Amino acid sequence: MTNDFYCDEVLSGNTLVEKVHETENVLAYYHTRPAYDVHIVAIPKKHIPSLTNIELEDQAILFELIEVIQKVAAEVEKKYGACRVITNLGEYQESKHLHWHIVSGKRK
Repeated sequence: MTNDFYCDEVLSGNTLVEKVHETENVLAYYHTRPAYDVHIVAIPKKHIPSLTNIELEDQAILFELIEVIQKVAAEVEKKYGACRVITNLGEYQESKHLHWHIVSGKRK
């Protein structure tokens, strides 16, 4: 196993997830180990290491990812009154696959 949980486990099907939204290039699902009352992760289906490592040819995927994040965040905000959209870089990024957390409620 590499340091990419999303490719190794989620996208490979080794870890089953509860999908929130899916497009051709993006998957949003409930986090397998939630740190908040509501904790959704949005990822590109193609391996992209991080926000600071996006190739020119992957910019359309990034745009699609942002559209999904916007849609899911709007749904969470409407249902719970507030949300945060978070991404991590460098040492803060545990899994080296671009991903965004859409969270609401108390941190567990």
